[in-house]
Amino acid sequence: MKFPDYVGSTSTDELVKGSDSIRQTAFIPQKPTESEQPQTLICFSHLRWNFVYQRPQHLMTRASENYRVYYVEEPMWGNDLRVSICQQSDNLNVVVPHLPHGISHEEFIQYQRQLVDELIEREKITDYVAWYYTPMALLFTDHLKPTLTVYDCMDELSAFLGAPRELIDKEKELMAQAAVMFTGGYSLYDAKRDRHNAVYAFPSSIDYNHFASARGKLADPEDQRAIGHPRIGFSGVIDERFDRDLIAEVARRRPEWQFVMLGPVVKIDPASLPKGPNVHYLGMKDYKQLPTYFSNWDVAILPFALNDSTRFISPTKTPEYLSAGLPVVSTPIRDVIRTYGNPDYVQIADTAQAFEKAIEKALAGHHPTNWEGIDSLLAESSWDHTWQEMNKHIMARVRIAFEQ
Repeated sequence: MKFPDYVGSTSTDELVKGSDSIRQTAFIPQKPTESEQPQTLICFSHLRWNFVYQRPQHLMTRASENYRVYYVEEPMWGNDLRVSICQQSDNLNVVVPHLPHGISHEEFIQYQRQLVDELIEREKITDYVAWYYTPMALLFTDHLKPTLTVYDCMDELSAFLGAPRELIDKEKELMAQAAVMFTGGYSLYDAKRDRHNAVYAFPSSIDYNHFASARGKLADPEDQRAIGHPRIGFSGVIDERFDRDLIAEVARRRPEWQFVMLGPVVKIDPASLPKGPNVHYLGMKDYKQLPTYFSNWDVAILPFALNDSTRFISPTKTPEYLSAGLPVVSTPIRDVIRTYGNPDYVQIADTAQAFEKAIEKALAGHHPTNWEGIDSLLAESSWDHTWQEMNKHIMARVRIAFEQ
């Protein structure tokens, strides 16, 4: 049995290969305080912790400063039924259910429910926040009684390739259960705000200091060193949102430009990707390494196709590129236009020809001129600030719950 394809994840073989590093561990529950704040947060996610470092990792790392966090991933397949817990830090634990091959769909749900119950009992979890990234987790958690339920809707998952048919119905259930809902961008907020009475937009944020280090000259990574200039770079998941035709055409028209692609290829056939001596796929990189790549690029791009899966996205890479001091060219993604879409921030191009001209303009020296304004905007978009504001909404709802 295969876990649903809509989860942007590496292959089962790759995941099992990496499972040796996961170790069994147990935690001594923290002594309760007099505060009303729940001591624990259980996050149910469709994304693996060791996949691309993005919104869930940023937020749950910061949440662990306030809560004992359990990040529950999708299952791995093997020969036995068990749960593994990998301690990332004192208060942050990645939980991986292991399920045996050959089980039915009913057993798939039943076993995950059983493993979640055992986790809660073993870790002596009582008052807790249930935080969801995927409504599909309701299949095995709809019996739980958290102090508060949070839905952080980072993407319109129902628009992704391979999304299960019941996802829309499960999202309705989750929104009815959630006391507070966050969205990963303004377009998602516009689409959801009339469907919940406490929904707040928290678009892509930034770890500014991490990426601003790229503004200085950092050593060129070894696998990029032999690639010539000018370098036009992209960093992110390469999936159905990636405009393969756009890159193929621009790379064909400008063979002297070198296109550097960082990130895993997911849910699409690698053979369908643009090929050529000036297109370089360097694979997924550790989050800590990204500034060293960005520092040695000339232009950064957001070559997203305009389709159902990109209608509501708010690319995290936009503020990361800008923090790195790079000129940026993007296709007309709504949330990019809304926040960054002017010539002093990000150039917007809607065709291969326009994309080529925008890159050419950037290479000729047309870089953002209003760096003071850009940095001021980025300073207001830190992940630290985002988490603090989210937790304020959570605590306000917890107080309401205690008063009822």
